[in-house]
Amino acid sequence: MGNPVVKQGPKIMVVYGTRPEAIKVAPVVKALEADDTLIPLVVVTAQHREMLDQVNNVFNIVPDVDFNLMAHGQTLNGIAGNVITKIDAVLEEHKPDAVLVQGDTTTVMGAAIAAFNREIPVVHLEAGLRSGDINSPFPDEANRKIVSQIARVHLAPTMVSRNNLLADGVKHENIHVIGNTVIDALHWAVARPVESSVPEIADIENDKRRVLLVTTHRRENLGENMVNIGKAMRQLATAYPDLLIVWPAHKNPKVRTSIAPQIADLDNVISIEPVGYGEFSHLIASSHIVLTDSGGIQEEAPSLGKPVLVLRENTERPEAVDAGTVKLIGTNSERIVSEVSKLLDDEKAYRVMANAVNPYGDGHSAGRSVDILNELLSIQN
Repeated sequence: MGNPVVKQGPKIMVVYGTRPEAIKVAPVVKALEADDTLIPLVVVTAQHREMLDQVNNVFNIVPDVDFNLMAHGQTLNGIAGNVITKIDAVLEEHKPDAVLVQGDTTTVMGAAIAAFNREIPVVHLEAGLRSGDINSPFPDEANRKIVSQIARVHLAPTMVSRNNLLADGVKHENIHVIGNTVIDALHWAVARPVESSVPEIADIENDKRRVLLVTTHRRENLGENMVNIGKAMRQLATAYPDLLIVWPAHKNPKVRTSIAPQIADLDNVISIEPVGYGEFSHLIASSHIVLTDSGGIQEEAPSLGKPVLVLRENTERPEAVDAGTVKLIGTNSERIVSEVSKLLDDEKAYRVMANAVNPYGDGHSAGRSVDILNELLSIQN
């Protein structure tokens, strides 16, 4: 057998550090690997370690560079400083033709600044999200606005995001509406069988009970808001004994100590450790309702026909609210119980949310991203 053909072409450095970033860039990395010309250079900061590795394993991605930055008690400034310094060294060594970042984490902001300072084009995937409040979510809203100021190419998921960028002064020719790659990733994961790592939910797909999936971790919900969420879970479990509540407990001890004591003695509430992306995708598919303060789940669950009640007062994803797939309900325990109960008791109200059209795309966003990268770099070269 002859030697394998080595691709020759522009190098795209893809940088990510957290589980949500990994989920959304993974389809782009796979599309870059399949492209005839472009060469991906995968760099992970591991701002999240274990959860990041789980996603890479699902998509069979082996990073070329791994900073392993995760440390106990790390601060946002500590992460940002480390990211900029370490990314700069990789840029010096590999001299990529473009740097692609996704979303709004500290990793994204640091990598974008490092690339910009070396005059390397920054491509921002999932550009243009805005909550309108610089402190919510924190520090995400500030990070995404900073990256929008320095990116060369803006890959916006929706027209709403495009309009946000235009309002910020971004030139229209630099904005491309492609849908959201989270839908590409979800379709990939749900289509693949997965063996459950948690005995309590191993047969959940065949459980006759309706499942309420609860996830919560936002900084702005720590404290009293998180306690209220725990109270609501207890009230719902008591009022609906035939309801199964599944709570993958976030690693943050402040989340666990607020919620765990309130649900510990309830037979129809299952508290589990966070599961891998593939297994979590199947968990969404098995759910009846999703109760969350996560951003990504607001996009994922509707594509599987699952109503999403969001434990926040605002969202940078208003398209789903406008479409009717998502509803903002805040963290007042009585409001949470009322809104969940409505979907459990009123079949028509449930169908309205479950059947609404997901505004986040058709599962082909990664291919569009690669086409745009090819165009950018052919013009540049």
